[in-house]
Amino acid sequence: MSKQITRILLVEDDEDDYILTCDYLEQMKNHHFDIDWVDNSSEALALLKKNNHDICLLDYQLGGLNGLSVLKQSNEEGCTVPIIMLTGQVDTELDNNALDAGAVDYLVKSDLNRARFNRAIRYALARKDIENERLERIKAETKNRSKDRFLAHLSHELRTPLTSILGYTELLLNDENNKVIQPELATILNNGKHLLGLLNNVLDLSKIAAGKFELNRSPISFDSFIADVYTLMSMSAKDKGIDLDISTKSVLPVEINTDSLRLRQILINIIHNAIKFTNQGSVKIDIWLEEARENTRLYFSVTDTGVGIPENLLSTIFKPFEQVQDIVSRNEEGTGLGLSICSEILKYMNGNISVESTLAVGSKFTFYIDPGINTTSVRKKLSFKRSDYQSNTKSLSKLSGNILIVDDINDVRRLIGYACQSFDLNVDYANNGQQAITKIVSAQNIKSPYDLVLMDIHMPVLDGKRAIAQLREMGINTPIVAITAATMRGVRKELYDLGFNDVIPKPIDKYELHQKIKQQLSSLTQKPKTNKITNTTTEHNDIDDENTNQRVLLIEDDADSAEITALLLGRMGNQVKIAYNIKQANEILKTDINWQYILIDMNLPDGNGLKLSSTLKTQVPNAIITIVSGNDISQQELSQYGADNALLKPVNLAMLQQHFNES
Repeated sequence: MSKQITRILLVEDDEDDYILTCDYLEQMKNHHFDIDWVDNSSEALALLKKNNHDICLLDYQLGGLNGLSVLKQSNEEGCTVPIIMLTGQVDTELDNNALDAGAVDYLVKSDLNRARFNRAIRYALARKDIENERLERIKAETKNRSKDRFLAHLSHELRTPLTSILGYTELLLNDENNKVIQPELATILNNGKHLLGLLNNVLDLSKIAAGKFELNRSPISFDSFIADVYTLMSMSAKDKGIDLDISTKSVLPVEINTDSLRLRQILINIIHNAIKFTNQGSVKIDIWLEEARENTRLYFSVTDTGVGIPENLLSTIFKPFEQVQDIVSRNEEGTGLGLSICSEILKYMNGNISVESTLAVGSKFTFYIDPGINTTSVRKKLSFKRSDYQSNTKSLSKLSGNILIVDDINDVRRLIGYACQSFDLNVDYANNGQQAITKIVSAQNIKSPYDLVLMDIHMPVLDGKRAIAQLREMGINTPIVAITAATMRGVRKELYDLGFNDVIPKPIDKYELHQKIKQQLSSLTQKPKTNKITNTTTEHNDIDDENTNQRVLLIEDDADSAEITALLLGRMGNQVKIAYNIKQANEILKTDINWQYILIDMNLPDGNGLKLSSTLKTQVPNAIITIVSGNDISQQELSQYGADNALLKPVNLAMLQQHFNES
């Protein structure tokens, strides 16, 4: 066993005691001591300040300045060396004073023996090791905090200009006057989104490295989940003129329990890469289930006929910043983070990924996850071909009538609207129960009533149940069909009792929607088809109608970001006032506290947005306070400072619409 080298500072003015101490040290077989001997307090203090020794043996009697004074002064000046006090007399009070001043032990020379001396040295060395570990831990924690602060700052600085880039581009794309430059604007938007994706990859990797990455597991319909991914990626394949096929090798679970966002991220990343590096031929997706006594695995494989990967790179492509295209092709660019992130996320999903590839022939990526199912979970043969998800609507008859669709979620509202328009119906929209009542009454007054209302149940401002109660009290008997995801026992009866004429469950089946609408319209007194409603809401007007007259205080120091956010909020019908710092916000609030929403940038030139929110919650208690940040903020932090929720930059129109609808 190799001996440890320990640096000892021996402060002793008696040569005989020095020799005796050295003798004790030499008898410690597993240690080798490098001894520095000084005989006065001034030299001792000078060496202790440097913290270069592992232990100090300090004599109490040192002429003009005793050892206790040296001990106190060294601690005051930042000495971290463990100090053992040596004295020639037994003195309980001195013993206590030495320990109180920071000594790790107190030895009386006259009572000293080899065993006692050895224990004191070993204890002091152990204390030194513990202190070193503590200091290293503090350094590591400080380094990690600095890294986290840097990444948060970087994220904020990048997301702020992206808000302006993406926001203004969206506005320009929606302007009819810009049709001639729509391809160029679409290029800007797509590349801006690509840049945002790269930023998200870097931040995901940093979260994984810091051990702060978490999955959000929930039950998902595996059938529709894969269909959505397939539909999305088939558009990219079609653009390149290659086939995208999907098949199964076994029965599959109808429902799995996993993080749908992360599984979608993995699938899209791998399928996108396969399409990107395949110029002709096909990309094939296979899915199968393998069940064993110990565990169950859901497998996915993506096989392409693309450029392939050189054999010497197969072992590195799942490492961060490795780019196959640097070797194979210069036609594509990226950070080389995608596959690395997929590999790391799969570890959290109790899975793994592997690759087989032949240069100029193609590649096959195979990965598996724990699907979160048990022996009682339903399994059946599924087929993920696009034709299986295309409703046979060509045979559906054309309908006649004016329909009002009431739902607070834009995507759902438009989806139902597109389906109704395909039935040849005239469509109008409302985003909450109150707006629906206004439109229904207005249509009655101008003698152009709606023939049918499709109304969501859960909405802000006024929900579907209270809306229909008010309508029926007003004597309005227009047929109203409830749209709801709540289909438990008793719900249907409750909705009928409230006055709904029928119920359509979510997710909406197009054929069932047609049948329900047809049934309600046929029950009406036959009348000529009414003219189209003059105020039929287009997608553009649908945006303008939302959140009308809501007052929003926007606190954002970046002028471009503030302007585009204000424009988007104004487009939604809100009244917006901008403050570029905390001082301006306080000046505004001195004379005006009537705000429904307050949006606060996280990093302001004169303070922190979170800390400001705690003050504003007291000044404007009824306002909904949202922190806009370039970095994720935990719900715990939001609650701590009185903020209601958070938005992650870059902010766009769809994000604001969803956020205001949910608030």
